[in-house]
Amino acid sequence: MRPTLPLLLNTDFPAIKRHTLETLQVNLGYKCNQTCLHCHVNAGPNRTEMMSPDMVDVVLQVLQAQGIQTLDLTGGAPELNPDFRRLAASARALGVRVIDRCNLTILSEPGQEDLAQFLAENGIEVTASLPCYSPANVDRQRGDDVFERSIAGLKQLNALGYGHDGSGLVLNLVYNPQGPSLPPPQEALQADYKRELMQHFGIRFNQLFALTNMPVQRFGSTLVSKGTFATYMALLKQSYRPENLETVMCRNTVSVDWQGDLYDCDFNQMLGLRLNLNEDRPAHLKDLLDASLTGLPIRIADHCYGCTAGQGSSCGGALV
Repeated sequence: MRPTLPLLLNTDFPAIKRHTLETLQVNLGYKCNQTCLHCHVNAGPNRTEMMSPDMVDVVLQVLQAQGIQTLDLTGGAPELNPDFRRLAASARALGVRVIDRCNLTILSEPGQEDLAQFLAENGIEVTASLPCYSPANVDRQRGDDVFERSIAGLKQLNALGYGHDGSGLVLNLVYNPQGPSLPPPQEALQADYKRELMQHFGIRFNQLFALTNMPVQRFGSTLVSKGTFATYMALLKQSYRPENLETVMCRNTVSVDWQGDLYDCDFNQMLGLRLNLNEDRPAHLKDLLDASLTGLPIRIADHCYGCTAGQGSSCGGALV
């Protein structure tokens, strides 16, 4: 794995500060049942990092202490954490919106046969990875038979009411480009996805989120190995739009790693750029039991251009 942080630290990205905290994005561990080329987490079956039950308890305490509106659960495959269901159900009982960032194939893994039913019964929003509606493209990016298993997972969710108008069960899909290019306009791509998935598979979903691939971890390392890192960074910088600055996700979201350390975003987490309460003390989840992050400076580097290029990119898709 070729490190990309040294290539990103010398930046001219504008200084920005945090707004009111609204979303707690919690990485429950890096273990995953897939190994994807575009993965900025470098997740996979052999990763062992996992959030402990005690730290899960702190997550629930912080939700109440901060009045958090949204709990965004990610990984790896977050469902592989033994406390995933306890955390998700407990947060829903507190009235918190819970998002499960699901890779769809997890729904057919041994021991997860009732996962979809659990998600539906608890009203958990599913944001599912499906980087293309073409079987060949998906399998090339995510592994053999991933497309077929993903379609089976989507059908399972649809059968429970996900993606249907008026069901209250939200199913969103996530698109990533196949390589070092910006995603196409989200609205037009969403129309293509809805047409193709309905026509060929009878699948419904609510929204499509088009995400920019970030030059960190596995994807960034691949760019370095192929000698295309500088070219991709030039594309991101040339496509910078200052109007995206106000709505980047780091303004109102904090990323929590499996140990409880805090970061301004998931990408900073992967680069090891800790969120600091002050100049000499990195922040931890326990600090949020009685501290505010509002007004703190956001740690920036050149990868931040990925969130502000073109239509913008966040965990909720395009910004404009």
